[in-house]
Amino acid sequence: MTANRGPGQIGKYPVLRKLGEGASSEVYLCHDPFGGRDVAVKRIFPEILRNEARARLYRKFFLAEASLAGKLAHPHIAQIYDAVLEQDSGYIVMEYVHGGTLEPYCGRHNLLPIDRIIEIAFKCTRALAFANGFGITHRDIKPGNILVAGATNIKISDFGAALSASTDTTQVSGVGSPAYMSPEQVREEPLDQRTDIYSLGVVMYQLLTGTLPYQADNNFGIIYQITNHDPPPPSTHRTDLPLAVDKIVRRAMHKDLTRRYQTWEDFSRVLAEAFRADRAATRKDTFGDTEKFDALRAIAFFRHFTDAELWQVVTLTSWERIAAGVELMREGEPGNFFCLLVTGAMRVSKNGKLLSVLAPGECFGEMAYLSETDKQRRATVSASADSRIARIRIADLDQAPATCRHKFDRAFMVNLAERLNQANVWLAGSA
Repeated sequence: MTANRGPGQIGKYPVLRKLGEGASSEVYLCHDPFGGRDVAVKRIFPEILRNEARARLYRKFFLAEASLAGKLAHPHIAQIYDAVLEQDSGYIVMEYVHGGTLEPYCGRHNLLPIDRIIEIAFKCTRALAFANGFGITHRDIKPGNILVAGATNIKISDFGAALSASTDTTQVSGVGSPAYMSPEQVREEPLDQRTDIYSLGVVMYQLLTGTLPYQADNNFGIIYQITNHDPPPPSTHRTDLPLAVDKIVRRAMHKDLTRRYQTWEDFSRVLAEAFRADRAATRKDTFGDTEKFDALRAIAFFRHFTDAELWQVVTLTSWERIAAGVELMREGEPGNFFCLLVTGAMRVSKNGKLLSVLAPGECFGEMAYLSETDKQRRATVSASADSRIARIRIADLDQAPATCRHKFDRAFMVNLAERLNQANVWLAGSA
């Protein structure tokens, strides 16, 4: 199978248009006739593969990225579908993300809102934590490798420079984009996830301020500054930047590895806290994906859900604030949704008699989903305090991936078993 030179077709994929090119490859929007979808095809320049000195390095990068096909299945990582490498040609078929990259939002006159930047960074930390679980360090985190899939949805791409703890015995030097490199990467020292943490800190700095932390006429000047100078705090460029966000970026970019965030979980946690603080300060009454994910992750109901599955739950839920006294479900009415109580309290009653009071983390209304025949509500549920709930339509869950539905089924069974046990304890005590 040979990649065509012209724009008509690459392998079995008809070309629709060119999306862009870099130093070593060009990217085309193509159609996958077998999958029935549009895809992005990254093709290595043939002249690179004909150059013996360069071919060895770029073949290594190509094979590293191709080896991840089907492995990094995460909603915030661009998927790799196919890869072909021949003597003088090679291409990788990837998920097409329509929104382009974050590069247009790196200028002073096109900055994103602060809460949106925090949310983007949070999703990056979760995706890179997922990759790190496979022993993978990206090594080239930059705005051009973060694709925009929606208002705050992103997908990290281009794992060609990735370092895999399971396969790499030697570390290729000179990998990465100088402006985003960590001091240890510049010095060609052993790397781990903390180098990606540094690079994501630089991305945040640029998105927040419209400028890179280090300015120089050439890459050598930037590298010298990275290793020898501290950048001005982001707040010097943007006076409305919350102190907490300023501190987060500065710590992520700390030259001292031991004073940087040590894990993606550490980084994720402070970003979630900053997101909540920003929402409170700006009095925004909507719920961001960062807030949803962080809240659901803390609920025992979801303890067996992977990050990828939990992001699917985020897309399934609609979040609401419920004032005390408001009735959500009424006994005898048909039910087409169930809820999870995030904060507050719910009163469950039947025939006017109080059955229980639900605490945060508990679900209610799930029998309409579990029952094959009886879709009627068996009790009335109302808010006994100001509350937040996550509502899930049964029809939406029915369309979710099978792995996600199975996790819900398991969680419901555990929940029912716990309730039956509590009821037995109560009956034994009242006998």
